[in-house]
Amino acid sequence: MYRYFLIYKPFGMLSQFTKEGEHPTLADLEYEFDKDIYPVGRLDADSEGMLLLTNDNFLKTKLLDPKNKHSKTYYSQVEGDIDEPACVMLRKGVSISINGKRYKTLPAGAELLPEPTLPERNPPVRFRKNIPTSWVALTLHEGKNRQVRKMTAAVGFPTLRLVRWSIGAIRLSDFDLLLPGMVVELRKADIAALYR
Repeated sequence: MYRYFLIYKPFGMLSQFTKEGEHPTLADLEYEFDKDIYPVGRLDADSEGMLLLTNDNFLKTKLLDPKNKHSKTYYSQVEGDIDEPACVMLRKGVSISINGKRYKTLPAGAELLPEPTLPERNPPVRFRKNIPTSWVALTLHEGKNRQVRKMTAAVGFPTLRLVRWSIGAIRLSDFDLLLPGMVVELRKADIAALYR
């Protein structure tokens, strides 16, 4: 029987069940997952937000295969006042480094974002009183390593905080999944949008 879970992965947690160094893992969440449940993709330890876990290998393959260009939206808090010209560059694609080689990102969604209502990060983002911060929503159809961070840095606005807000049509807010460490089990009907 297929099972599907969404979690709000906390900052500092690895997207895996196996212990590695001092970082907490998915095994440290207050939830008992079946042994055949695994994350679909990953979020870096210093990123937070939506992570999907399942034992449905067909769905995993569908979401992870680059040719399907499945969308994921991230809320990125950046250093400085990000502006529309920077968003235009992000939409067109920017040159970043992947494994030491130059790579032009695919066209992406990029919109200026009012400060979203999110839980406090622990530890909090380090603020510098003479440098403002701002938010941008980025929707990607690919998933290179640390891509959002590299993209915002490429247009002059380094990422300070990164939250995956949605996968396809499913958003954190759809399931009141708004606190780090929260877990919700989905019905197959809940994720029908991911199969389209």
